[in-house]
Amino acid sequence: MLRGADLTVEAGEIVALVAPSGAGKSTLLQLAGLLEKPDGGAVVIEGRDAGALSDAERTALRRQRIGFVYQMHHLLSEFSAAENVMLPQLIAKVPRRKAEERAMALLGAFGLAARARHLPGALSGGEQQRVAIARALANRPVLLLADEPTGNLDLATAAVVFEELLAAVRGHGLAALIATHNPELAGRMDRQVTLKAGKIAPLA
Repeated sequence: MLRGADLTVEAGEIVALVAPSGAGKSTLLQLAGLLEKPDGGAVVIEGRDAGALSDAERTALRRQRIGFVYQMHHLLSEFSAAENVMLPQLIAKVPRRKAEERAMALLGAFGLAARARHLPGALSGGEQQRVAIARALANRPVLLLADEPTGNLDLATAAVVFEELLAAVRGHGLAALIATHNPELAGRMDRQVTLKAGKIAPLA
């Protein structure tokens, strides 16, 4: 599906990935996120070739340096908003108090401090996606990957959540690759690319 795809995303840059279904967007995001291994070529993050790492090292790199946001928030329903943001930190061996402080700071930045103890089922769709974005930022990644992050929201809510996502990415100086079908949202990013015959190309 991908044939010689070549893309570099710099720190502080937000790149829109706009391509039709079946073109390979999800595959590219999975490869960039170290969820799959490429048949050839390399995935390089902060100068490290992920293909040269052991499975344990790849897992650690993915956990510590990459954040993921999906169309569906995938929050754990039995845990509160704060606990959902704490979980990736606890898995990374962050002390519980520090993890909670970080979670509350992130949720506060998204206007959710008063909703931190609520279970996902008590939150609106936009609130749930804000929690998911906060969770993606919890371990201070250098790369954020997002697959249609507002695709499950109504247009008005999507616009607000998307602006908050862009502000958070720019505020943290991350490199970000965001797949979207929405040309208006794509136009707010720094650069737009597409997939043609398995290769990365600028969006005309």
